[in-house]
Amino acid sequence: MSERSIKLIMSAVVVAAAALTAAVPADATTDTGPVTDVRVATHFDLSAGQMPENITLLPDGTADVTFAAGRQVAQVSPRGATRVLATLPAPADGGVDTPVLGFPLATGIVHTSDGTVYVLYATGTADLTGLWRLRPGQPPRRIAALPPGGLPNGLALDEHSEQLYITDSVLGTVWTVPVTGGTPTAWSTAPELASTGFLGANGVKVHRGALWVTNLDRGTVLRIAIRSGNRAGAPQVKATGMVGIDDFTFTGRGDEILAALNGPNTVVRIRPDGTGTTVLDAADGLQNPTSVALRGDEVYVLSAAYTTATDPNLLRARLRNHR
Repeated sequence: MSERSIKLIMSAVVVAAAALTAAVPADATTDTGPVTDVRVATHFDLSAGQMPENITLLPDGTADVTFAAGRQVAQVSPRGATRVLATLPAPADGGVDTPVLGFPLATGIVHTSDGTVYVLYATGTADLTGLWRLRPGQPPRRIAALPPGGLPNGLALDEHSEQLYITDSVLGTVWTVPVTGGTPTAWSTAPELASTGFLGANGVKVHRGALWVTNLDRGTVLRIAIRSGNRAGAPQVKATGMVGIDDFTFTGRGDEILAALNGPNTVVRIRPDGTGTTVLDAADGLQNPTSVALRGDEVYVLSAAYTTATDPNLLRARLRNHR
């Protein structure tokens, strides 16, 4: 990727996200106690578009990640070595019509136990936007088309029902599609998913019989019950005041969450009562954190450096007494 392309991408993101950069969650205090042994484990190449957007962890601690601007799926070994697994095809027009951002980007990622990786791709074009599947030894293949006027962002897997859930940050929609692919179904279009001008529904996880979704613009965490027949319940607001919230993970303590706040440059712990405390910030090496994952007591945090334009990285830490 050329230096000029990177500068154009960074400019687009900075302009779009400027309002979020200064935002700070209103009810979040600082509490670094639960997180220890913090270190930046891997540095990525900003000039190559290696802005890590989302993460899924393999049993051995290997991390599969998406590089947003690089249109890539990569693997980071437990020792921090990075290997690109696949590069998604570039749109013919360069992705200039990708909603809000104006460049094509790889976003959400999950994997199944057989090693199959699923990844979302937003390009602003009908031929490429959608859900892609990557199997070992095979090239990536699109298995579900999504509206080119949307921005598919978060991706969650319900292994029991073999359904994938996709948040669209522009259309304010949660889509569902079987792991085998096919035509997506609009699972929820609740008003709580809509943006207020930048990006709405974002991070997503399946947890205890419900789909949990963050809304970046509104700073909320939503719980949407998964009812019989894979129907969506009415959203419940579980946390507010987390403006800039991106992806997240559950800690194993009931409904407690660790969440990345992109613009504010923090990771917060959100308790079941909705209150939040900051556990990581820029002093720890965060550069616009985008996603958080947990393996045992090991915390993984990706930083994309969208607005800082400095050192996209993978930070690792330990969550003390998390069970």
